[in-house]
Amino acid sequence: MAQELREDALDIFRPLPSTVPAVADNPITPEKIDLGKALFFDPRLSASGVFSCYSCHNLTTGGDDNMETSVGHGWQKGPRNSPTVLNAVLNAAQFWDGRATDLKDQAKGPVQAGVEMANTPDNVVATLSSMGQYVEWFTDAFPEDADPVSFDNMAKAIEAFEATLLTPAPFDAWLNGNDAALDETELAGLQLFMDKGCIACHNGVNVGGHDYYPFGLIEKPGADVLPEGDKGRFAVTDTVDDEYVFRAAPLRNVAVTAPYFHSGKVWDLKTAVQIMAESQLGEAVTDEEADQIVAFLGALTGEMPQVITPVLPAESGTTPRPTQDIIIE
Repeated sequence: MAQELREDALDIFRPLPSTVPAVADNPITPEKIDLGKALFFDPRLSASGVFSCYSCHNLTTGGDDNMETSVGHGWQKGPRNSPTVLNAVLNAAQFWDGRATDLKDQAKGPVQAGVEMANTPDNVVATLSSMGQYVEWFTDAFPEDADPVSFDNMAKAIEAFEATLLTPAPFDAWLNGNDAALDETELAGLQLFMDKGCIACHNGVNVGGHDYYPFGLIEKPGADVLPEGDKGRFAVTDTVDDEYVFRAAPLRNVAVTAPYFHSGKVWDLKTAVQIMAESQLGEAVTDEEADQIVAFLGALTGEMPQVITPVLPAESGTTPRPTQDIIIE
């Protein structure tokens, strides 16, 4: 029975790769990973010197910030919940609306967004170029570039580091043949997850993150879950059919990344499961079934790679000063 379930599951899901996956147009090297790690943690990529990639993608709390929507420059609140950075390299596109094709494209967005880091490419390059250690690290990471310190290379280095953030989970061990990796409740949850149709949107190696779907396919949730002002992918494509269409959330580590949905309005995973069953599948699940599905989702919580916080280069006399235009709302 377990073997039959595994065979069915392997037609739908794939275990995590055992090595860092390749990314397009960006060969990953140890030097690039180390540089990207420093940049990921460096708040000086923001205009205020306060916010870093790590601010919204905390590696100690599931790769997100566990807030309804993130806080950025001037303590402004962003419009959407921050997705996890863990295993994000496996997504077909980045952001809830898929407006970034890959992680290097994604890395440029928050740096320039007024409600996030509120910086400019020129100021980022000036900041990094002012610190000799960064110049050395960029030169080592991009030895073939005449001008290695660039906004594009900043993004490529961050992508290289983020590509290492894979979290192998008990579900991967089970897919790879370890019968003891999942207990009876988790297996029952997996069977329900497949039988109920959750796999229509949540499949593949990242259990989602590969395509776009209407939120409220069968029954549209209320504005408390699906705010009317955020029309999702419509803002990217300007196509009516894409109103309230979002990228299916990747479900790895979902048990530790509350709150849920692009709105961040739901804090309980069981409630999120019940909402999805009703709005996307058109059927209710019993309390027992919801508990079993939640148990399976818990088996997607993986082991974090060891990340040692880097010591960052010191500023110099030519380092641009942080802005002080803090907005209190």
